[in-house]
Amino acid sequence: MERVAPPWVARAAKLPTATLHEAGGRIGVLPPQIKPVGRSMRLSGPVVTVHSPGGDNLWLHRALYVAQAGDVLLVHVSGAPAYGYWGEIMSTAARHRGLAGLVIDGCVRDADLLEDIGFPVFAAGLCIRGTGKDHQARGWINFPLRLDELTVHAGDLIVGDRDGLVAVPRESAPAVVAAAEQREATEAGVLQRIAAGERTLEVYHF
Repeated sequence: MERVAPPWVARAAKLPTATLHEAGGRIGVLPPQIKPVGRSMRLSGPVVTVHSPGGDNLWLHRALYVAQAGDVLLVHVSGAPAYGYWGEIMSTAARHRGLAGLVIDGCVRDADLLEDIGFPVFAAGLCIRGTGKDHQARGWINFPLRLDELTVHAGDLIVGDRDGLVAVPRESAPAVVAAAEQREATEAGVLQRIAAGERTLEVYHF
């Protein structure tokens, strides 16, 4: 698995997800129902993709030990979100291994404890329903995932904040991050002009 280089991960971590999305040509929006469990949770890192059977989290446990420090697990739960796929124990294990976060289109549990642990978790909701551990159930790690209309590959860059999540293809991450930094600088100038009394209609030539 080739990963986006660490310097670009670090620079992307300082940027809003909306800016990365816009600077990349309005790319990479993950399902908006996936939100951070804690208000201050942010993440940035290369993706390890996990396709999990519905109602079973054994493949998530396996992925914890496939991923490397700095990686973000991106999990698809086969259209069965209403289970507690992740909780206190798995967050503790992930933090111990140095992972950068979890993004899952299913639910998690132990919300208060997850906030206390501080490991970034982005989930579609909360649910206490327990999961199975079927050793015969089929799953995949580091194969492409499709979430809504977006396909994400292992090694792509994913960034998350309170506004949402954006995935950036590994090959274009340097260009997108650089463009996003330039966009932030441009918008700082726009804010100064508005604060000085200009109207958005004139600033943007509407």
